[in-house]
Amino acid sequence: MAAGILAAISALTVFLFVLYLLSRGVLKEKYAVLWLVVSGVAFFFSIFPAGLKWISDSIGVSIPSNLVFFVTLVVLVLVNIQLSFELSRHEARIRRLAEETALLNERLRRLEEPNETP
Repeated sequence: MAAGILAAISALTVFLFVLYLLSRGVLKEKYAVLWLVVSGVAFFFSIFPAGLKWISDSIGVSIPSNLVFFVTLVVLVLVNIQLSFELSRHEARIRRLAEETALLNERLRRLEEPNETP
């Protein structure tokens, strides 16, 4: 029972922390939704562990904690893939902006240099 209480407190803490980050503008909504859902599900199963047992029995997993570890691994891999996609997209944008800035700086340098006419 103590593990369930600890899990509920941890899930509630994560939920409130994500809401705090969201309200401060530190975390964007598209990322916050995932963590709010994950902490909500964790809170639900910490309050009703029989639900996790029923799901694990239904899909043939003998130990419910193995199901939790597997689902956690899948969620973290998916988050990693999504963040890698975002990072790649931002790197391309940064490279394009750096190239545009270099071209504008070169154009400005040419416009500012004195004209040498004979």
